[in-house]
Amino acid sequence: MDYKKPSYDLRNYYSLILQLSLIVVLGIFIGASKVQLISEEKEVDLTQEQEVIEMEEVTQTKQEEKPPPPPRPQVPVEVPNDEIIEDQDINIDADINMDDPLPEPEEPEGEEEEEFFVAVEQMPKMKGGQEWLYDNINYPGMARKAGIEGRVIVQFIVDKDGQSKDIKVLRGIGGGCDKAAISVIKKAEFEPGRQRGNAVPVQMAQKITFELQN
Repeated sequence: MDYKKPSYDLRNYYSLILQLSLIVVLGIFIGASKVQLISEEKEVDLTQEQEVIEMEEVTQTKQEEKPPPPPRPQVPVEVPNDEIIEDQDINIDADINMDDPLPEPEEPEGEEEEEFFVAVEQMPKMKGGQEWLYDNINYPGMARKAGIEGRVIVQFIVDKDGQSKDIKVLRGIGGGCDKAAISVIKKAEFEPGRQRGNAVPVQMAQKITFELQN
């Protein structure tokens, strides 16, 4: 194996190379510290006039409210002084018995409306049913001649005795048919409606159809 000459081995010069490099670096650092870095700064002339911005104060406008006109003075009315006021004697010593019952207020005059039901356990039934109704209704001659047909709805109350009252037409067709419907309901007899086994007045409605037969 061939070995290099000792003079070619760089490891022998490590200390020398390190010292030289330190000297070079130190020289560069010393030279750099002596260089004066002059920064050219532009001088600003503060004597120049600057633009002046004036701020105007804005005053808020208020809407003037006109006060309401004063009320008109009342015209004094003369009161006749010719009237003679009689002196009344008030008996202050009268005895008041607090145990006496107060008088009952008087009830207003007028008929009291009877209470009725709209739906009950057992609704009223017309005796004879629809067959009796159409056998006893009278088709008005005016309606026949005019060819009036249609359905009349009548509302009424069946009282505890099975009689109809407060009959009125909710929907009519005219030509005398409305009156004929009211008349046949007046003649009808009903089995009264019952609530918990007791007869009660019940409001109900009945449809009656008027139809001409060719």
